[in-house]
Amino acid sequence: MSTEPEPATEDTAHAVDTGPETPGTAEPAGAASEARSDEPAGEGGEAAAQVSEVEAELAAQRIERERIERRKAEKQGPIDAGGKLSGSAADLLAAVRAVESGEKPAATVFGAPEPARRPAPEPVRPPRPAPAEHSAAPAGPAGPAPETVQSVRRVLAEGGAPEGLAPQTAPLLGEGAQDALRADPWLLLRVAGVRPEQADGFARALLGAECGPDDERRGRAVTVWLLEQAALAGHTALELPRLTATLAQRGVPDPDAAVQSTLAEGEALAFQDALEETGARREGEQDEEGEEGEERPVRVLIGLERYALAEESLADGLARLVNSAPKQDGSAADWEQAAASAQGSAAELIRAVAGHGLVLHTGGEASLAEPAALLRTAHALGLRAWAAAPGPLGRDRFAALLGAAPAEPPSSGPNAPAAVTVTGLLTGAEGPGRDADGALDLDLLVVVDAPQLDVEAGALLAESLPDGARLVLAGDPAVLWSVGPGRVFADLLAARICPQIASRRPDPGPLGELVSGIGIGELGQVEAPGKEVVIVPVRDAGEAVHRTVQLVADSVPRAIGVPAEETQVITPGHGGAAGTRVLNAALKERLNPGPGRFGGFDPGDRVVHTPAPGRVLPGRVVTADAEGLHLSCAGETVIVPRDRVEGSVRHGWALTAHQALGGRWPAAVVVLPGDAVQALSRSWIYTAFGRAARHLSVVHGVEQALPRAVAEIPAKPRTTRLPRLLAPQTPTTD
Repeated sequence: MSTEPEPATEDTAHAVDTGPETPGTAEPAGAASEARSDEPAGEGGEAAAQVSEVEAELAAQRIERERIERRKAEKQGPIDAGGKLSGSAADLLAAVRAVESGEKPAATVFGAPEPARRPAPEPVRPPRPAPAEHSAAPAGPAGPAPETVQSVRRVLAEGGAPEGLAPQTAPLLGEGAQDALRADPWLLLRVAGVRPEQADGFARALLGAECGPDDERRGRAVTVWLLEQAALAGHTALELPRLTATLAQRGVPDPDAAVQSTLAEGEALAFQDALEETGARREGEQDEEGEEGEERPVRVLIGLERYALAEESLADGLARLVNSAPKQDGSAADWEQAAASAQGSAAELIRAVAGHGLVLHTGGEASLAEPAALLRTAHALGLRAWAAAPGPLGRDRFAALLGAAPAEPPSSGPNAPAAVTVTGLLTGAEGPGRDADGALDLDLLVVVDAPQLDVEAGALLAESLPDGARLVLAGDPAVLWSVGPGRVFADLLAARICPQIASRRPDPGPLGELVSGIGIGELGQVEAPGKEVVIVPVRDAGEAVHRTVQLVADSVPRAIGVPAEETQVITPGHGGAAGTRVLNAALKERLNPGPGRFGGFDPGDRVVHTPAPGRVLPGRVVTADAEGLHLSCAGETVIVPRDRVEGSVRHGWALTAHQALGGRWPAAVVVLPGDAVQALSRSWIYTAFGRAARHLSVVHGVEQALPRAVAEIPAKPRTTRLPRLLAPQTPTTD
């Protein structure tokens, strides 16, 4: 049984909109397909004196989820629109079927209209994770007992599954994992990379004649698996009819019963959202209010508790920012004087931040100068202002705009605006730390590359901000959305609950002209007298690989003056004849040949390390020893244990567009082989082409599919609940 994550089959793809560039199929091993327990064991010498970044992140997430659970338990009375349905799972499904069949109007099923969600309560601040005790070895998450792993290994072997899955399976199922697996073999589906047909084979080997497609355990497991696949594709929930249709395609005889069982066991939650009606209907709504059976339609969603609660927590935290007045730091006259000295939309941004707790800022690469100007203004006014980016690439890029040296420890001085990573900020590894109440010790937070925020990271950020703080989310709405579930930035733009400042600062030069045109659906020819844009046509994937190596190793350094180490190759996926695996093998052979004695790696190799899903750390291999593979990532030493190298480290000369998000390189080579047509969309092309700062080479083998994708193929939609959750809590701005 292969455990390599496979592309979604046609029925699953139709259900959850997975595609070649979805996090589940095109992201690095560990970014979306590795088990959540595959975290790094520590980062360099500092790990001996303090808790590792990943352990601290896990602790912070546990505390936040406990806080969410307490808040959920305290809620009494009817559940508001957008909340969890009351009653049993059976009642829910019966009600849904009654409404869908027309037997009953929505009013008789769901009762009277529910009251608006109350304003977000004062959050219970999570305490800052305490540092770990000093130890001689790098810190890391505690694993299961060796005897537990060995027992699971025996059960896997008995069922014909690879024994190598034991280290992943044991921590997922906890103590007694071997007994749980014998009692319910389909629990194997919880391991990343395992598919239903593989779990079916394992179950048949263990259960024999007792195993059947109508087994209730199988129905529950496949339901949860589909919801997990949907999350990998960016959805925070699935509509009930869509979920049951896909369950039927997966061979579940009674999809309704499978969903009912999953809800009854608490493995998923059900929600109802009122649907928007047409303007004409709204105008006549008061006249028809008294007529029986005239109720607003609803949609029923099924989602995993993890993402559902994160989305609710995010909505509450954002509503708190919108509905509360920001702390009065600096007089109105001081803010106005600072705005008057700024230019264009930078002045608008400063004025908006002066009077609002939440502000959105949109624009391309050049527009980042405006959040940088805002941070300098805030520091001059005495605010504790910080910038954060989802990853180290974005952090270092923005730090350069602020005049700070990338990868250096940030200063908290009044005249030193600093950039950190979101993870570092939340864990305390970077940034100002937390105050006595557990809130971040700051007055203004500017998050750049905001489209990369998923609902979990967004919830942790929003709930960690102190009362009176200001939050600015800045980013380019045309780039690819987050690797994790949700589309936080796009949902907030659509909800229109706070000021939105659109930068009028265009990206300069031929590259700026090309990328700006793609953003509005036009792929035009641009004048490139300095060879800023070069198209290299190829006939097949083999030629694409050959020309890519030639460009990186010879043509671009010779003609453009950009060395190979400053050139980034970007391609749609990891697999295929010109995916990252093949390209990286060819580039390694040319640029850093070696035997690959350390798990396929040699000192000097360019790599990307994925310590947790959705987090990508570019770096280089330094050495390897008994501790593991030593990497230099963003100026820090990272040690990856031997057993985690295969799942969390890849060569990095060639990346996917999702991996490259947040970064910009002097030169980029975008490879478009003929088998990549299905992966192309306007947002993918916009993101990939936009990674080039001085020169872009396009290895072009998709013919007319490129302009067609730019003109006709937008980003795949994601099912989220954030706009519905925000609507009753926040006013809408014009």
